[in-house]
Amino acid sequence: MPIHRPDPIRPGITGRAWPLAIAAAALFSACGGGDSTAPPEASPNVGTQAASPALDTAPMAAAGAAWTAMSQRDAVRLANQATFGPNEGFISRLRPQTAATWLQWHMSQPQISRYTSGGSSIIHVGVGGDGFCEKGPYAGPNCWRDWYSSQPLVWDFYRNATTQPDQLRQRVAFALQQIVVVSSLEVDGTYGLRRYYNDLLANAFGNYRTVLRKVALSPVMGEYLDNVNNSREAPNENFARELLQLFAIGTCELEQTGQLKGGKCTATYNNEMVRNYAYALTGWTYPPGGSTVWGCWPEGANCTFMDGDMAPFPAQHDNQDRPLLGGLRKAANSTPAQALDAVLDSLMAHPNMAPFIGKQLIQAMVTSNPSATYVQRVSAAFTSGKFVAEGKTFGKGVRGDLAATVAAVLLDPEARGDSPASFNAGKLREPVLMMTGVLRALNGRSDGDALGWWWGESLRQHMFRSPSVFNFYPPDYPVPGTSLVGPAFGIHNANTALERMNFLTYTLDWNGSNPEASVPGALGTKVDLSAFAADAADSAKLVDRIATLAIGQPLPPGPRAQAITAVNFWDATTSSDNWRNERVRAAAYLVFGSPQYQIVR
Repeated sequence: MPIHRPDPIRPGITGRAWPLAIAAAALFSACGGGDSTAPPEASPNVGTQAASPALDTAPMAAAGAAWTAMSQRDAVRLANQATFGPNEGFISRLRPQTAATWLQWHMSQPQISRYTSGGSSIIHVGVGGDGFCEKGPYAGPNCWRDWYSSQPLVWDFYRNATTQPDQLRQRVAFALQQIVVVSSLEVDGTYGLRRYYNDLLANAFGNYRTVLRKVALSPVMGEYLDNVNNSREAPNENFARELLQLFAIGTCELEQTGQLKGGKCTATYNNEMVRNYAYALTGWTYPPGGSTVWGCWPEGANCTFMDGDMAPFPAQHDNQDRPLLGGLRKAANSTPAQALDAVLDSLMAHPNMAPFIGKQLIQAMVTSNPSATYVQRVSAAFTSGKFVAEGKTFGKGVRGDLAATVAAVLLDPEARGDSPASFNAGKLREPVLMMTGVLRALNGRSDGDALGWWWGESLRQHMFRSPSVFNFYPPDYPVPGTSLVGPAFGIHNANTALERMNFLTYTLDWNGSNPEASVPGALGTKVDLSAFAADAADSAKLVDRIATLAIGQPLPPGPRAQAITAVNFWDATTSSDNWRNERVRAAAYLVFGSPQYQIVR
């Protein structure tokens, strides 16, 4: 696929970038080990902003309720953990509520965001030797992009993330898709990928068993990990192995705290057990609807088609008795559906699942290195299917309830409050969340076209194109020179660190991207800084306003002073026509480029 983008941005490419580059270097130096508390003299100005579709509309906490409303810092923390980033209107609506009120309301709302762009299932109907994109009504330079690739999903993802109000649902689905990974690097068919990710959105507050069942029956996953039309005599083990290793229980026995049982790695399964699961998961073919001029293979199977769950294929289902984990068995002469139920029963009952999945949800939403007691509390919610906070009950009381688990993740004492629970708390803001966070904070929008092949590739997180089933990075990636893990550090290096700053230059100095004519309903990628210009005459007030929105409090004293000095560079003598806008750009560049923003705490 051709990639259309300007030449790479280089630091200092424009005249105004020189003072910013110098200030950024000074700010980064000042931030090293600096105090993260706000200076006592700083008075943040949250400012006002017109309502937009992205703003929260949850009811406010009842007057006189025993539970206190959120502080600015805690509200911004929650927005960074549970949404794709705060903006001023969102925070003004969020603060009078309690976190539990906001969560419960969002979990009760119907799904709004969906993947809808791209071509339909006709690419797999009546397929002949000419090829769908070679001739016919849909042939052309964008045929592959629109009908086979994941690019239309990128458009929908960033439109929804930056503008749609069901932020919590989207954010949980984003976490799930980094656990139950498929990649368009291996699977072609936009409509099938679209269905897979819509299922994750639909089940974000459902039960993890339902998620696993949809994953196991997905023809996209069936193609990705070789389980569709799997042979009963010599089954491919890919899906069975990754189901155990990555999607359900992990490789080592765990305490409910997420720590290794007995302090060492005791294997949760062996190769023979993987083989038993592979046999148990045979007997599935594509859903009906596909056709080719050559017929379908193997005999009796359905042709390639991805619009629905896979269909039973009894002729290719293993009919022997097979032992599974936890003393359960796949019975002899079972149907494919009965065998799948046995597989799911064995996994859901396994003691590893609660800490294994719970910890990854904590890492995706709150902190990379949760305490053992934090993981234990989330594990308890996953196991019981229920969580109670501030007099509100989450979950239906069934093991694997995601509403209960997500509530436990986000309402835990280590997630809430004005200050992180420990010095090691927090996580590197992954590139997708960095980009959406900047756009939402600065009242922006995006159709995602520039955030895939351009910035997604530059920052090593091109949505829907993870390099393997292990995602863009592993959950246990070690932070060099420390005893900590930091998943997103797996794609963070000197180049991508500079590209983060270049993204800010692109957004603020280059004015983003204009709509591309070939993108349906194109928006481009733009921010709107006009709401901040009112405070541009007072550099301290402007810097504090943007910092209070981005990180919930002003920058530490040293970096704050450096940022104010840099912003003051712009005045009527240096830029007589637009010095106010230049000040806003400079303040935004320095705040969103600061370590305080790049590390979510």
